Amino acid sequence: MVKSAPPIVNRKPSKVEGIKEKSNFLREPVATEILQDTTHFTEDAVQLLKFHGSYQQDNRDNRAKGQEKDYQFMLRTKNPGGLVPPQLYLALDKLADEYGNQTLRATTRQGFQLHGILKKNLKTAIATIVKNLGSTLGACGDINRNVMAPPVPYKNRPEYQYAWEYAQNIADLLSAQTGAYYEIWLDGEKAISAEEDPKVKAARQHNGNGTIVHGTEEPIYGTHYMPRKFKICVTVPGDNSVDLYSQDLTLVVITNKQGELEGFNIFAGGGLGRTHNKEETFARLADQIGYVAKDDVYDVVKAIVATQRDYGDRTDRRHARLKYLINDWGVDKFRAQVEEYFGKPVAPFKPLPEFKYQDFLGWDEQGDGKLFLGISIDNGRIKNEGTFQLKTALREIVEQFNLPIRLTPNHNVIFYDIEPENKQAIQDILNSHGVVSEPEKIEPLVRYAMACPALPTCGLAITESERAIPGILERIRNLLDKLGLQKEHFVVRMTGCPNGCARPYLAELGFVGSAPESYQLWLGGSPDQTRLALPYMERLHHNDLETQLKPIFTYFKQSRKSEESFGDFCDRVGFDAIREFAANYESETVATAEITDDADGLVETMADSTIAEITEESGYQEVAIANTTITTGKARRRVSLQDDIYIKVKETATRQGKPMTQLVNEAVAAYLNNLPSEPHP
Repeated sequence: MVKSAPPIVNRKPSKVEGIKEKSNFLREPVATEILQDTTHFTEDAVQLLKFHGSYQQDNRDNRAKGQEKDYQFMLRTKNPGGLVPPQLYLALDKLADEYGNQTLRATTRQGFQLHGILKKNLKTAIATIVKNLGSTLGACGDINRNVMAPPVPYKNRPEYQYAWEYAQNIADLLSAQTGAYYEIWLDGEKAISAEEDPKVKAARQHNGNGTIVHGTEEPIYGTHYMPRKFKICVTVPGDNSVDLYSQDLTLVVITNKQGELEGFNIFAGGGLGRTHNKEETFARLADQIGYVAKDDVYDVVKAIVATQRDYGDRTDRRHARLKYLINDWGVDKFRAQVEEYFGKPVAPFKPLPEFKYQDFLGWDEQGDGKLFLGISIDNGRIKNEGTFQLKTALREIVEQFNLPIRLTPNHNVIFYDIEPENKQAIQDILNSHGVVSEPEKIEPLVRYAMACPALPTCGLAITESERAIPGILERIRNLLDKLGLQKEHFVVRMTGCPNGCARPYLAELGFVGSAPESYQLWLGGSPDQTRLALPYMERLHHNDLETQLKPIFTYFKQSRKSEESFGDFCDRVGFDAIREFAANYESETVATAEITDDADGLVETMADSTIAEITEESGYQEVAIANTTITTGKARRRVSLQDDIYIKVKETATRQGKPMTQLVNEAVAAYLNNLPSEPHP
């Protein structure tokens, strides 16, 4: 007996569910409003526009009281496995200059984003992308998003080729089938695209015990699509360049000793989005579900999607991701429902090696006599700035050598299929435009860091991210250097809000926007992104960065095991130990003289306080000199003492029965009075 999906009308759907239901498969009101001479769309259209690959934004830097918002649009491309053909790259580069903000943004899901597009240019931009072998359909919205895969082009390792192949095929399988996209943006003209695998076509229509919704344009999604976004990746054993534990669904390629594809291990239920002060929302790692033979992989993918489609929460969008369904049900119940749609048991999970993170930067051989080149892109932003002409350099390389690109999950780019005789010419282009290609020349903190765009365009941003992280990383590096940790680095990730687009909850040190200029501080993730970090501090103002991180880094230096990473150290010792060390570290600081100017004249105070820090300098311990600060309306100017002098002052004051402040003041006054007078110039 074929099951039918549980009726949506009995679920008290959210407002967005109603918008999807009335949209005629993503057509209205977008189709009507794109023809209107306005600067922006209505809220209903904005929700549907996401399915077409665009977010309506406004530039908060340009907000002015009494004026209309500076409306603009972000376009996101969908590139399975990160593939960007040369023709598409050149089209995007030109669109950025003609209609965008003159930059391209490589995303953490292996796509591109164009920012700053006006509504009147939106149709031209999308049509140009489609006509140049690209798409934005399903890059956003309640639907399967871009399917990720390791970006490295190893041609002599078949498991990597299988990962690329199945990332593309699953993207095709779960692509929206509505004609709305081509009707609205290309006036009904269907774009020429690569032919789908026949097995994918067959799987899309195969019923599979209720996985297909009959009588609609969308056989897999139905009228209401998914409860929320759905994220998939395909990877190979040991390769965690894709942050596999953060995905709704991960497939791991399993081959035999001859390198032939046998099947896939399945993980499900990962996801990082959460909301501050809503404990019912949380980051979660994916669970092991089982194994499926290669011939059944499309059916099991459909079964997992159908389970989330039919049983995911459509009443509360904060609780609508697959991770919450699996967390509420448990893995066994979830697996049983998947098996009901699948029509047979899921096989036991196959053993896997430990997963490691790699970024594949620099020059390397791809296994067939050709080369590839991974180029680090700070925060994924491809731009020209002064003598650093990255955007020009990449365009020239594509124009001259017609090279394909793979975008990486760490928002870098990889050129591949490079003929060895072209290596020097490509390197010369990079050198002439100030682009560093040698990974060893990149500051390690920068190399392994990620940040989301955040302000000024993201409507969800609470504080800065992309614009803030360069300064934050520089301050962290300076602090590490001062502590004798010059060679130390770790994974730092920052987001402007708790949705976690740069995946900070898997970082060794994560910053999550919690208030203007302030961040939650997360610690303890794995350097290979296989363990969740935990929230250490609810609100860290960026001005307090050094004060809060210095004790933690000092404890790490003193108590780490040999070769232990920062994230592993924090996870091993635990937050109680870190907080205890930090508290004792503060209490062991040396007293400082405080001179307070108030209306009644100069009032001096001296006390055993914790406001100064001990630093190693010039071979002796010295109390750091604090800047002038304002305390209850009074200016407090702090003067430091070497701690051996402080001890003598304290002992002398005790013997003489004087306040320490008085003794210091008398000593300083006597010294100044005995200075020889200097002639006026």
